[in-house]
Amino acid sequence: MSSPNDAYSVTADELRQFIERFEQLEAEKKDVADQLKEAMAEAKGRGYDTKVLRKVLAMRKRKPDELAEEEAVLEVYKAALGMA
Repeated sequence: MSSPNDAYSVTADELRQFIERFEQLEAEKKDVADQLKEAMAEAKGRGYDTKVLRKVLAMRKRKPDELAEEEAVLEVYKAALGMA
């Protein structure tokens, strides 16, 4: 017959596994963030504008239709302000 402590023990083991998994994923996330930072620094060192690179990266994540619509509205706004 199992005791309530057995259920706690299984739960504690499972919880520990989740915590360790989260910790590992956080460490991997930090490593990837460091690699992204290094890549951006390398691009900057080669003369690329990192602000523009970040903007291009953000644009590439978006749907083409959404991007085209935003660019069209931006052009209308710029024209209205005499910036076109």
